[in-house]
Amino acid sequence: MEKNSAPFAPYSYLLFDGIIIDEQPVKVVSSCRLDIYMFPFDIQNCSLSFNSYLHRITSIQLGLIISTEEISEYSKNVMTTMGEWELIGITAKKYVLPAGQDELYEELRFFVSVRRRPTLYVVNLLIPSCFLITVDLLSFLLPPKHVDRSLFKMTLILGYTVFLLIMNDLLPITGNTIPLINVFLSLCLALMVASLLETILITNLMCGSAHYSPVPHWIRVFVLHILARLVRFSPKPREVQDNTVIQNPAAQEMKVCSLVKEDSDTPEQKGPLEEEEALEELRSLGRDLEALRLQLKQQLSGNQSSEEWIQVGLILDRLLFIFYIFFISISFITIIIIWVLSYNTT
Repeated sequence: MEKNSAPFAPYSYLLFDGIIIDEQPVKVVSSCRLDIYMFPFDIQNCSLSFNSYLHRITSIQLGLIISTEEISEYSKNVMTTMGEWELIGITAKKYVLPAGQDELYEELRFFVSVRRRPTLYVVNLLIPSCFLITVDLLSFLLPPKHVDRSLFKMTLILGYTVFLLIMNDLLPITGNTIPLINVFLSLCLALMVASLLETILITNLMCGSAHYSPVPHWIRVFVLHILARLVRFSPKPREVQDNTVIQNPAAQEMKVCSLVKEDSDTPEQKGPLEEEEALEELRSLGRDLEALRLQLKQQLSGNQSSEEWIQVGLILDRLLFIFYIFFISISFITIIIIWVLSYNTT
């Protein structure tokens, strides 16, 4: 207790029945251990004890002139809290304690209950955090193939980090107990980071699928058939490869006409040298066609594999989006229920 700074009252009142009234105002600066786990919806219970330091119960007996209800009403009228605290009530109780050498002394203890007004913290901390986490949730609607989605999430995380640094002065200084609002803010930041990591994974899976090996059979069965039904996603059916060679009638007709014309122009028979040259040209053309066919087949197979990886990425993206909504709902509902129950307890 600091030095008493209240004005001195030099008068005492002596009544005819022996009662002495000595009203000495005392300005007390006291401290109270705060439980900030439910901040900003916390209720603090503080105690003030009054007793005589020198006199025992045989010399001084303590008591209340008015009831604790009247004390509470009077205190609510004169209490100055600067808008942050609200007085709930005041109760009093008398204790008789041993003082040594078979002597006793009385102690009058007041219990003061105050409740914090949470409007400032709800408007400046909780509502902006809910808005930002909602924007992060809706960012899943952006197409994952584009880089804009990951840039948007990184910008959102950066803005939320700056917001927490600015609003750090509103948070209480933590001791042994971590306030529930710190858990809430950390949870929001962790969800944003997890959302960014999910976007990086899906974007890498969909944009780099051209360099991946074909989708394994168990992934194709588990993701494209089982998980796709759970998330109500209908993957594209696999295209049936048609290796049938269709001859062009126009080309065939042109070939016959050219042979007829060549026979009419050169009635003499061709020599063995010309036949060998023609055979060699046909073999070279066959090799070129075979290489072209293998290249087209490989390209078609790569496109099919890339399309399957893209479908796997879309299904996983929707599945993680559902998990994200479920986890946010459960976490926020649990924290809100704890706060509401604590705030309604008086």
